[in-house]
Amino acid sequence: MWIFPLLAALISLVFAAALVRAAFRPWRPAQAMWAIALLMYAVSSFAMFLGSLTNWTPAEFRLYWLLGATLTVPFLAQGEIYLLAPRTVANVLLVVLVFGTAFATAKISSATMQLAYLHDELPLGKDVFGAGSAAQRLPQLYAIPAYFVLLAGAGWSAWRMRRRAELRDRMLGTLGIALGATVVAVGSGIGAAFGHVWLFSVGLAAGVAVMFWGFLRATSRPAPVAAS
Repeated sequence: MWIFPLLAALISLVFAAALVRAAFRPWRPAQAMWAIALLMYAVSSFAMFLGSLTNWTPAEFRLYWLLGATLTVPFLAQGEIYLLAPRTVANVLLVVLVFGTAFATAKISSATMQLAYLHDELPLGKDVFGAGSAAQRLPQLYAIPAYFVLLAGAGWSAWRMRRRAELRDRMLGTLGIALGATVVAVGSGIGAAFGHVWLFSVGLAAGVAVMFWGFLRATSRPAPVAAS
């Protein structure tokens, strides 16, 4: 199953590069947040790739847990907030996210680990960090609420654009980004809960591929209308 996390990492890097270019012509904070999220996704997927090849190292699992399980979705949601909320509100929430990122980094980097579980093909946070520990609960506190913010924002955007033919591609792309995040959430949730490593791994690559398609569709230029 190592090929799918590697594929997810490569797609994420290409996706992030495209977002970086879009963020600076002119400055677009939403694309910048999404680029950061995809770079996190790439690093966490690569950590899972390395863990799938051999036994996980503590550093690989900490990177995977911090960047993939905890922080990627909040940064995706922050990008959505920049699209929908007033800039002042979005900037305040970004400050909160920065402090939250520092807190999560400190907690996960210093958390005690049960190293024996790193020999599993897909270690679980409740085993490695201990059920109910701060590090184990961070994805529930960060990623789950952020996922619903992302989903609600994408749905609201699509609803507002539904009757405008010139915004059809942007509407479909916005829904594609939310769908890709859902594929990752479902694949990782079910895969981890039932020990289906193949579902977890395929979900990583399939989800980011759908998000990439959504971004390309949302930012594509409308086709010129043919003269009659």
